[in-house]
Amino acid sequence: MTFNYPDSTTLLASVESKKLYINLVAQLQKDFGLANIEFSLLDGNTSVEPQDLVTGLREKIYQLLLERFTEYLNLLYIIDVPEHIFRKIEATDAVDIADQVAFLILKREWQKVWYKNEYSS
Repeated sequence: MTFNYPDSTTLLASVESKKLYINLVAQLQKDFGLANIEFSLLDGNTSVEPQDLVTGLREKIYQLLLERFTEYLNLLYIIDVPEHIFRKIEATDAVDIADQVAFLILKREWQKVWYKNEYSS
């Protein structure tokens, strides 16, 4: 399975086609909880719409980036976003960075969900 998606919309369409969207939301809830970061969009809600998830994730990353940078770094560590990919982000402005990081987070979480689904017994 290749995880090369051009954007969040395509990634989420693939997730939905495999009927694993609820698992993706649950994985995000778990990792945000492990990072001790409140993400009200996900609090007990697995029925959030994909576009709302992307928008909410972007906003949360933007907030963490500007206001709570240490927690932002901790979240990336817990989610396990590869550093070599993270370093390729071009620093233009905080909004663009938040958008790119949100996509990287979704992509990594999708990898976790796919592997769990594919290889769990």
